[in-house]
Amino acid sequence: MSTAPASPSASTAAPAASSLVDDIGRTPLLRLDRVADDLPDSVAVYGKAEHLNPGGSVKDRPALRMIEAGLDAGAFRPEQTLIDATSGNTGIAYAMIGAAKGLDVALALPENASAERKKVLRAYGAELILTDPMAGTDGAQRRVKEIVDAHPDRYFYPDQYNNDANWRAHYDGTGTEILDQTDGAVSHFVTGLGTTGTFTGVTRRLKAHDASIRCVAVEPETALHGLEGLKHMETAIVPGIYAPDLADAHRTCSTEAAVDMTRRLAREEGLLVGPSAGANVAAALDVARSLDAGTVVTILCDTGTRYLSDDFWEEES
Repeated sequence: MSTAPASPSASTAAPAASSLVDDIGRTPLLRLDRVADDLPDSVAVYGKAEHLNPGGSVKDRPALRMIEAGLDAGAFRPEQTLIDATSGNTGIAYAMIGAAKGLDVALALPENASAERKKVLRAYGAELILTDPMAGTDGAQRRVKEIVDAHPDRYFYPDQYNNDANWRAHYDGTGTEILDQTDGAVSHFVTGLGTTGTFTGVTRRLKAHDASIRCVAVEPETALHGLEGLKHMETAIVPGIYAPDLADAHRTCSTEAAVDMTRRLAREEGLLVGPSAGANVAAALDVARSLDAGTVVTILCDTGTRYLSDDFWEEES
């Protein structure tokens, strides 16, 4: 694993002190060497290390954008409680930023979300509303809407699945950073679909730069899967921000292939990330193996410390 060359700094002066939210974004782009050692030298696969954000995931970016957009527009008043549905990562980002800004946060998430995620949310002081595990994040969305309908003045509901600030955070941030870090040489972008904000925002930014960049959307192979944060779109509530015509191609990944790659990333690259990142890398490598030359970029979505209670770490790769 190696790091993509950074752009030269405009100044060598010591950086000024920053707040927690100032450190969201600008994550490194890492070349995956060992898991991609079967590729020719003319093909490279990179992972955008979003697990290194302050809150441990790519969701720090849209959470901050949605909170600030709500506050700026007056839709989120400081006396209100932010409420949203989450599989965990956006919720952790909301809770972290809420704690840093002195804002109350309540989150609905499936009861079977990892124990680590629930402990982190409670550590930040968030109120948890646990929902039917069989209904996934769709059930959590329905529960939030019931609560907000009953008490509209009490809550600010950013609704990450239908909020344009979600994908715009990736258009302005993640996508622009990928272009800068590859000097515009990215040829393929591959990532999974959850809220679809990452795919939508990054794809729109890359296509605005060069319409020939191929963007590949990844979904779990079946409706019954173990990939937290990813949606099997055919059987799920489709996010309002999703634009299906953006994808040049679609790929699926099984839970088994994703967790196998997750273990490999930890053991061979020193990257402790979650299974959605494993799915992204597995799909990115499939794309890369079809190329004679190219630069494939994917997303390392979140830290693997949120999954340490899962049994798959003990299995052999």
